[in-house]
Amino acid sequence: MYYRYLSGMHDAKVKRISSSTFADAVQVDSATIRRDLSYFGALGKRGYGYDVDNLLDFFKKILNQDHLTNVALVGLGNLGQALLRFNFHKDSNVRISAAFDIHDDMINTVQSGVPVYDVHDLQQQLKEQQIQVVIFTVPATVVQELCDKAVKGGAKGIMNFTSKRLSVPQNVRVQNVDLTNELQTLIYFIEHYEG
Repeated sequence: MYYRYLSGMHDAKVKRISSSTFADAVQVDSATIRRDLSYFGALGKRGYGYDVDNLLDFFKKILNQDHLTNVALVGLGNLGQALLRFNFHKDSNVRISAAFDIHDDMINTVQSGVPVYDVHDLQQQLKEQQIQVVIFTVPATVVQELCDKAVKGGAKGIMNFTSKRLSVPQNVRVQNVDLTNELQTLIYFIEHYEG
């Protein structure tokens, strides 16, 4: 959240920003901003605020935004196609560099500038291309088997768009994205916290 806002400020040629302006923009109180940033050292000056370029450079380093991260996408149904068309690289150093599917009409094609491989080649391609982050948009019935192949291929991070919770080794991080749950949470807050 901080990084995205600072990127926008940098693009707008803003040189410095106060904690109160920063707080209003990201909807976090200014004391929290100052406390969060103080954990990393003296990044701001009292009465001056924060140097946008220095802060952005700092966040690039801690968020590994100073180098490109290649990601594999497994499953080219509606959600997979939407993610493939989304331009991750525009706002970050993340790029979908390989896609995988089971349908013959998709395999060995290029979709949105990304080569599509047979899902049976997942493990091998992850190793060859040294891809460590994988997004799954496949049916829940097959995701664990594919996750196991991805881990054997060197995956260290999994973004799981299925309802199934994955079993992975301790050194692998899984981020579950349940759109239904997110929508239900939003509806709950709308109904119970009207302002």
